[in-house]
Amino acid sequence: MALDITKDLLEHVEDLIQNQKDKSLSQFFSDFHHADIAEVLDELSFDDAVYIIRLLDSETTSEVLMDVDEEVRENILEQLSAKEIAEEIDELDTDDAADVIAELPEERKQEVIQQIEDREHAKEIVELLRYDEDTAGGLMAKELVKVNENWNVLTCVKKMRLQAEEVTRVHSIYVVDDEGKLKGRLSLKDLLMASTRAKISDVYIPKVDFVHVHDKAEEVANIMSKYDLEAIPVVDELGVLVGRITIDDIVDVIKEEAEKDYQLAAGITQDVDSEDSIFALTKARLPWLFLGMVGGLSAASIMGVFQDAMEKSPILFLFTPLIAAMAGNVGVQSSAIIVQGLANDGIKGSIWNRLLKEISLAMLNGAILAVLLFSFVWITKGDFQVALAIASSLFSVIIVAGLVGTSIPLILDKYGIDPAIATGPFITTSNDIFGILIYFSIAKMIIGF
Repeated sequence: MALDITKDLLEHVEDLIQNQKDKSLSQFFSDFHHADIAEVLDELSFDDAVYIIRLLDSETTSEVLMDVDEEVRENILEQLSAKEIAEEIDELDTDDAADVIAELPEERKQEVIQQIEDREHAKEIVELLRYDEDTAGGLMAKELVKVNENWNVLTCVKKMRLQAEEVTRVHSIYVVDDEGKLKGRLSLKDLLMASTRAKISDVYIPKVDFVHVHDKAEEVANIMSKYDLEAIPVVDELGVLVGRITIDDIVDVIKEEAEKDYQLAAGITQDVDSEDSIFALTKARLPWLFLGMVGGLSAASIMGVFQDAMEKSPILFLFTPLIAAMAGNVGVQSSAIIVQGLANDGIKGSIWNRLLKEISLAMLNGAILAVLLFSFVWITKGDFQVALAIASSLFSVIIVAGLVGTSIPLILDKYGIDPAIATGPFITTSNDIFGILIYFSIAKMIIGF
């Protein structure tokens, strides 16, 4: 049952809290999904959210904490004691538990870890905290089902039952050797069809996709997307199976990366949202706004150099915004396609072939638009030279903008810089400057002032 978050519903919850009707609140939330409860908490005050968190059972609370807004979770955790947090951590899978603990101040991390009753669980969480959060090791969970290649089917089933008690959902069964190294995967169908005395080494599938603990999260996402995997095993430097990554974690990675790229494309250099402070938002936006201002001043300076040309042929000034806009638009289109291809690992073949293709496309689009613009200017203004100058400029600007929009993301990616930068103000500003310079240079050559 989906929960419809309305004003009346929130007022009802607040009324129950105010009147301390704990039993009614527990009953109210008992039938709802933890994601819906988290959505309610996001809309309540921090004190009310903490009140509900303490009211719910530990299993529900732990799931709700993973779904609430990061700022809300941070404030809730500040209100809970180390023991209360540890009780919720005990109910979480190791990857989620590590994520929660990683958000705590260093001193509280140690306090919470010491309060976790399941010491094996605590040990696994500490192990995960060693890895960077943007790597496979930082994404993986320790809970999985693995079997030894030397076991027979009957022993395998018994061991799997014990392991499955700790795993929320069994996506795959992994096969390891005596040293714990990943050997392959086991098909449930093959397991059911095999004799109980058959060895796992005779029925398992040796081909299995895997990632290393230090692989980047984006690489893991690309592999799981390419091969349509629900889960993927993680191995260490020695090939030992140490964990698994499930699709829900990868969806989060893809979402976060898309949000980051969207912000970069919009000219925001840091990960922020609308609820952040004015200072944080200003700090994130100001660098690109400054770049835009510098670009505008540069374009104005170029126009100043050609001031005599505009005095002799004022009609050129009227088409300046058109040339600048077309340069920016073409550059953004070209860079957006390249950035998307780089993100999806879809850029194949030689870079020179890619540039040649983009130049050919720009020439075709430029020729069509230049003919249309030439016809418009000649018919409306009656000046062949001016029409030729403006149309020729547009044709040249589109080619240059396409070339710049294609090459800059490729260069940035080569040097390890996020190419998403190239789809925002950076490419627009640079193409505006190039566009104005090309426009007036060609106009000067053709009109001859």
